[in-house]
Amino acid sequence: MTTTRPGGARQARLTTELVARVERFEADPGPEPGTSEHSDAEFDTLVDELLAQHRPTELWVFAYGSLIWNPEFEVLETRRAKAFGWHRAFCLKLTRWRGTRELPALMLALDRGGSCQGLVYRLPAQEHEQQLGLLMRREIDANPATNVPRWISVKTESGVLRALAFVAAPDGMAYAGKLPLTEVAWVLARAAGHWGSAAQYLLRTVSMLEEHGIRDRNLWQVQHLVAREIEDPQFSLKPS
Repeated sequence: MTTTRPGGARQARLTTELVARVERFEADPGPEPGTSEHSDAEFDTLVDELLAQHRPTELWVFAYGSLIWNPEFEVLETRRAKAFGWHRAFCLKLTRWRGTRELPALMLALDRGGSCQGLVYRLPAQEHEQQLGLLMRREIDANPATNVPRWISVKTESGVLRALAFVAAPDGMAYAGKLPLTEVAWVLARAAGHWGSAAQYLLRTVSMLEEHGIRDRNLWQVQHLVAREIEDPQFSLKPS
């Protein structure tokens, strides 16, 4: 599908029809060699450390990617929010979930620098330990982790809030660093794992951000490039 920009320029746009061309499910290869999965005790320790840093009266979670379209927790209130000093980037390499050892995917995380428009969710006031434990198990897979929890300040129309976010650790094994958008798009057009395709992940994120009136320039450029990749008559799912 193409859309027309002001001035008459035409730009490809990622659609459900294009995603369907690359949608598939691959076998789960399990943890990357050199990593393992966290134990319940390790997750409990992580939650204790977070609450020692900041024990909130109201628990807010900052969402910038899949948490926007699939939060998997009870939400009492949603607000638009901006995080300063962090930007949304495809900087995490996945060899499972939406990628494989042969064709790793890329996933969004908060990387240092710039700013990021997203949403903050207010969770129930009770059982913060349990809620944080569920969040850790959802967002963190590899041990040692590259996608790590951190309390950050976000600005909303009602003022500044302290919220939990998941940010990229630059020394983590899965950190991909700053990649050209063309390289990001090449990967997202082709990668898939046992949770489905990376293109589906991208489309869901872009669509939900758009529903909330949020437009990330880089993300919109990536979805344009992914659409062009899939529409190309020479397109192949196999790495060249």
